[in-house]
Amino acid sequence: MSKTDKRIDAYIAKAPLFAKPILTYIRSVVHEGAPECEETLKWGHPAFSQNGLLCGMLSFKEYCALHFWKGSLFIDALKGDEGAAAQLGKLTSVNDLPPKAVFLSCVKRAVELNAAGTKLPRAAAKPKAPIRLPPDLRRAIDENAKARQTYDGFSPSHRREYVEWITESKQASTRSRRIAQAVEWMAEGKPRNWKYMKTPAKGQ
Repeated sequence: MSKTDKRIDAYIAKAPLFAKPILTYIRSVVHEGAPECEETLKWGHPAFSQNGLLCGMLSFKEYCALHFWKGSLFIDALKGDEGAAAQLGKLTSVNDLPPKAVFLSCVKRAVELNAAGTKLPRAAAKPKAPIRLPPDLRRAIDENAKARQTYDGFSPSHRREYVEWITESKQASTRSRRIAQAVEWMAEGKPRNWKYMKTPAKGQ
């Protein structure tokens, strides 16, 4: 049996007049599709949970929104069904919601995913821009064989640390000073943040 939360009653009561029927309808359909779900508040907005979050609804001054937490795993497949989708953006009336059958299928699919323990895939990390050695730093390194050898042997992260340190200089004098310091450290085989690296204890 579904569990309701009086805080959701209060949320709907305080919502703009246009939003009340939208929120009430969403609430009823979610409970129909997930009879064992529980209501709660997440980030100050009504949410429905069963073995994890299923979906949430929000009310703004001019529109409402409905979001399925794992909707990215099944929404695309429903877009061709009468043109409806669960992640609908701005809802200004009940008519902006998908047909009830489609809406119920979304709720039931969300329940199934949670019951199976399905997790959302992690977003792929954005690839970093290629490391481009500034011409002035390149010339300085090329003039010092030890520095060049060290730089060539660095990992991409160590190379990036030096390049970013140089390129973030705002004044020419600062840039020149940093380039000279970088070459000196690289000639000694040191990465940019060598001061903060742990050094082996004596006898190890």
